[in-house]
Amino acid sequence: MKVAMIGTGFIVHEALKCLNDLPIDVGAIYAKHNIQAAKDLQDQYHIPQVYTNYDQLLQETDCDVVYIGLVNTAHYEYAKKAVLANKHVIVEKPFCIHANQSQEIITLAKQRKLFVFEAVRPLHTPNFQQLRKDIHKIGQIKCIQCNYSQYSSRYDKYKKQEVLPALDPKFYGGALYDINVYNLNFVVSLFGKPKSVSYQANMGFNGVDTSGTVLLTYSDFYAICTGAKDSESPGHAIIQGDNGTIVLDDGANLIQGYHLCIRNQKPQDIYLNTQSNWMAHEFLDFKEMLENGKLFRNITKRNGNIRSSHCDHSLWSIKKIGPEFSFRSFFYRKLHLYMFNSIF
Repeated sequence: MKVAMIGTGFIVHEALKCLNDLPIDVGAIYAKHNIQAAKDLQDQYHIPQVYTNYDQLLQETDCDVVYIGLVNTAHYEYAKKAVLANKHVIVEKPFCIHANQSQEIITLAKQRKLFVFEAVRPLHTPNFQQLRKDIHKIGQIKCIQCNYSQYSSRYDKYKKQEVLPALDPKFYGGALYDINVYNLNFVVSLFGKPKSVSYQANMGFNGVDTSGTVLLTYSDFYAICTGAKDSESPGHAIIQGDNGTIVLDDGANLIQGYHLCIRNQKPQDIYLNTQSNWMAHEFLDFKEMLENGKLFRNITKRNGNIRSSHCDHSLWSIKKIGPEFSFRSFFYRKLHLYMFNSIF
């Protein structure tokens, strides 16, 4: 597995730091504007080639994987070009802005028998995989609470009406796309498509959601997912059943550990993650899938039904509603892992 890094922002820095300690090669880095930053990263991580032309990179590099760490609005264009160039693709969340864009890339990847991954790090941790196995122990699910709230480093400027992409609706910034998406991935990966969805948001002066709460309603339980960029709170995720509770140490964005609390039993503390770097588990998963030519199929049995949520292509929509809310509908594609191969 040899990766071409697309972008020079924070997430690319973090990915390179992670890959530097893993048996994964980085063969190239691309920057459209911030070329000096790309050269600095080249020197720091001994990357063979810097490109300023994306098409040229796709044509010339022997990298088999493209990692896209750009602003949300660029994901579709760059992912599509990579697939058309017969490259496997890793895209940071959210995979695409609209469901039809996601579907197009899925179709193209299927035709070329390529992998396309959405980089949702927590779902690759051993802790999450064990949680999937343990969840039946707490009985019938009744309610779920998730909160990932982090005061944005850009919010002070935003209050002065200086708008950066993370809080700009033109770039599909805001709490739902950037923060709450972790909570939604967590819930949907465990329980699939909800019956209904609603979103109540606090709106900024430019029409972006600076914080908000999503209500996911299932047939016999509900999930509340809160995300904020305008305030902060200790992260948490709690799953309540009629026979016990699962309490995460932090939140759905990390899943560093959890406590399995069965009624009338001593709580069990679950800490199974083996990698210290927060991105390592997902990259190692991707590497193994590429090298083995197949997708991990983490099959679980729940309420008598067998389902594989890593292959769950649940398409659903969230319509943002709230005070003076005139924002477009947001379509979120549950893309955690896709394998577009004939092995199924």
